[in-house]
Amino acid sequence: MSTANVLPLNNPNSLDCSRYAKGLYIGGKWIAGSGIPVVDPSTEEVLAEVPDASEDQARQAVDAAHAAAPGWRATPPRQRAEILLRCHKLMLERADELAMLISLENGKALTDARGEVNYAAEFFRWYAEEAVRIAGEYRMAPSGSNRILVDMEPIGIAVLITPWNFPAAMATRKIAPALAAGCTVVLKPASETPLTAYALADLYAEAGVPAGVVNVLTTKKPGPVTAAMLNDARVRKLSFTGSTGVGRTLLAEAAKTVLSCSMELGGNAPFVVFDDADLEAALDGAMVAKMRNAGEACTAANRFIVQDGIYDRFAEGLTKRMAALRVGAGTDPATACGPMITKKAVDKIESLVADAVGKGARALTGGERPQGQGFFYPPTVLVDVPVEAEMAREEIFGPVAPLYRFSTEDEAVALANDTEYGLAAYVFTGDLKRGLAVSGRIEAGMIALNRGLVSDPAAPFGGVKQSGLGREGGVHGIAEFMEPKYIATSF
Repeated sequence: MSTANVLPLNNPNSLDCSRYAKGLYIGGKWIAGSGIPVVDPSTEEVLAEVPDASEDQARQAVDAAHAAAPGWRATPPRQRAEILLRCHKLMLERADELAMLISLENGKALTDARGEVNYAAEFFRWYAEEAVRIAGEYRMAPSGSNRILVDMEPIGIAVLITPWNFPAAMATRKIAPALAAGCTVVLKPASETPLTAYALADLYAEAGVPAGVVNVLTTKKPGPVTAAMLNDARVRKLSFTGSTGVGRTLLAEAAKTVLSCSMELGGNAPFVVFDDADLEAALDGAMVAKMRNAGEACTAANRFIVQDGIYDRFAEGLTKRMAALRVGAGTDPATACGPMITKKAVDKIESLVADAVGKGARALTGGERPQGQGFFYPPTVLVDVPVEAEMAREEIFGPVAPLYRFSTEDEAVALANDTEYGLAAYVFTGDLKRGLAVSGRIEAGMIALNRGLVSDPAAPFGGVKQSGLGREGGVHGIAEFMEPKYIATSF
């Protein structure tokens, strides 16, 4: 890619998606192939085809990462940092092009896609700064018999598996800290949205990332292909973002070679609104927490738990805002809610809404699947949703906001914690003391207090319970790709 190819945000037809489908990216070279169609969820048209990697090609990617590992590990931290900064700079220069690409293959509204590119690029800047601040320890043993030296070393080759909903950010959130730590990687992006990962591979090479340090492959056989890499003794790290079910399977596979694992899994985020909350601020936060990426986010508010005194006004205000959102192709600048990623995703949403309505919920807006081309579902508000509804337990992963009532603080906390997941939660109240107290009682790895956005490259991202293991982002993110080595010496 070159700066001459930067595109205006309103010109999707001028973007030739096939030029991002040059093949698997292994050892700095492109290996041509086909077999996986990439579909525009707005039109159901095929944008391009990418290769369907074999198990042997997965092993070749590990070979390339292994060959590049000694040189990258020995690269001075400042030099690694400068390469990461160039990645950051190039991503921002190509932001319009990358946003359009994301919007085409993912369906994401352009404003959300542009936001994702900026967010994704920021991981390179943050970890460029962290690369030169990796610290060890030097201290005397309590007995006085020796000194304790602790050195932080790169953990080794890392296999990175990313989902379709944030094809740029989920990749850079893993690649940036891995490279900053001195690791080489094999990235397996989701087959629904691989073009962004391949476009970024070109960008990394232009920024100066050496051949073999980042390898990218796509496959229709994720189980066998991933197993081929995880069962290679040279691989020492697995970082996965995706569903809890797949995460459990990967943990079992990783146990065979005792791999270090980072897992960012499913969510079921509660959005708790107390009577004393600023209504407009809570509604602003609700729209961000629910409708970012049309609800296709693991941090999306999945259960709106609203106190009796504000419930009706909140429902009315949320319905007005949701009904006003324009639904359409992601590449249309006027679109506020793009399509879902696949027909299967729409089928699931439709089933969850039907179940809730069948058990007594009422739709104040939306609630019916539209006819026509594309994988669309309208912004929907459901009131009087019973806790027995399936959507109270399952991630909706779509533009549906179910409302639940509560009376007391204890009841709100109990409802918020009534899930096997614990990724993100949102709390709105005018009482800071209560907000902090409730935040402490809610079982989640991240709490947004009086705000609708929780993600930040400088903060630890991750969950508790069955929402995952480890953290990404912040100073914690680079530690996931390092091992402490203890050296005992008398000097």
